[in-house]
Amino acid sequence: MQLFNIADRRDPDAQLMLAYGRGDAKAFEQLYVKYKDPLYRFFLRQCGNRALAEELYQDVWVRVIDARQRYAVKAKFSTWLYRIAHNILTDHYRKPVEEALPEADAVPSSRADDPETVLGGQEKLARYQAMLRALPDEQRAVFLLKEEAGMSLEDIAATTGENFETIKSRLRYAVGKLKQALAEPEEDERQRRPQAV
Repeated sequence: MQLFNIADRRDPDAQLMLAYGRGDAKAFEQLYVKYKDPLYRFFLRQCGNRALAEELYQDVWVRVIDARQRYAVKAKFSTWLYRIAHNILTDHYRKPVEEALPEADAVPSSRADDPETVLGGQEKLARYQAMLRALPDEQRAVFLLKEEAGMSLEDIAATTGENFETIKSRLRYAVGKLKQALAEPEEDERQRRPQAV
């Protein structure tokens, strides 16, 4: 991984982490507020279990707190943070555990009044979540780092320790599989409808 030069040290999040290392608790609060939702969603989408996502999420923040005085700017703060998250997730899945099933309340409900719209939206969301869980771990991680964390492909490569082309390929496969999973039932429905004569 390439070290940032002096100009790159302007990463405001990295500066906040450095300030936190010097004892500025408000700097930590700002980082926590900025990253709490995307980081939690990253874990929830990876494991589909709220309790486990919360546990892994808390582990990240414990490690951030523990590293506050050792922190040095070697990459963007977000890359460093998601590297910790990626490592925690990898360590968790190396342990022999039962496959976590998603909780029913992990699926957000639709507010639309039309029952068909609600049912169709829930079915589509369920297919999406099932396909997301079915993706190979490496593809799912890349997809979620891109979509949930908003990271660039370069940052994902730095976070996961993989080369750029591998990350690009994994993202392409993940997106293709998710699009296919969402499109197939719609195509089946069109084929079942009677054709106008």
